Amino acid sequence: MQLEGKKIIVTGGSRGMGAATVRTYVKEGAIVASLDVLDDLGQQVVEEANQQGPGKATYYHCDLGNRSEIEKAFQKVAEELGGLDVLSHVAAVQRSVPAAEISDEDYDFLMNINVRGTMVTNQEAYKLMRGQGKGVIINYGSISGLRKEPGATLYSASKGAVMSWSRSIAAEWGPEGIRVNAVLPAIDTPMYRDARSRLTAEQLEEMDKANQAEIPLGGKYGDPDEDLGPVMVFLASDASKFITGQLLPVDGGQATVR
Repeated sequence: MQLEGKKIIVTGGSRGMGAATVRTYVKEGAIVASLDVLDDLGQQVVEEANQQGPGKATYYHCDLGNRSEIEKAFQKVAEELGGLDVLSHVAAVQRSVPAAEISDEDYDFLMNINVRGTMVTNQEAYKLMRGQGKGVIINYGSISGLRKEPGATLYSASKGAVMSWSRSIAAEWGPEGIRVNAVLPAIDTPMYRDARSRLTAEQLEEMDKANQAEIPLGGKYGDPDEDLGPVMVFLASDASKFITGQLLPVDGGQATVR
């Protein structure tokens, strides 16, 4: 019950890391609003979480690439929940395209959701939190934003932007009591499995060998509930009240930041 009574928005809550975050927050007693466009899955996640309790989750349809929808959703959530304590902005998309072949459509798709979606959700959270003098924003970066990634340059750039944005607003909004950190996960999710499904047998073998070599803790991507969930609780709770502006890899030791 580390989050008992805390009012939290989770974006991308219909599957993967977002769904795990919804489940974990409800287990810790939070009142959760889950935002996504995958309505059937999103509703199923909150129903299953509510069966376990002791907190409560509600699902809201929201296109994280649409500023108007974000603004309306945050206003509605704040009215129904009675405010906002935490934003866990998990939602993101991925598309691998050779650098020389990136189209305007590719750029708009990735940057609109990954970068502008982060900016707008954070802005709306800030508007709701500043008057109360405290709040928590957790964004999602990636090891992709730290290293070279041939074939995924645009995704890498989008995550690099998210991490830079997170550090900067942590400094700008910190005096108003708002903490901002970014998680850099290496977690076994539907997005990760979709990417694996497009690889050849040889490429899969190469990926698994690389994971074995680069991830000291177990040699593979982590579990969203068991490995990521507790970290999300820590960052949302008062236990991390003196931590802000940080990039926190949750990846079994694959990346280091300094």
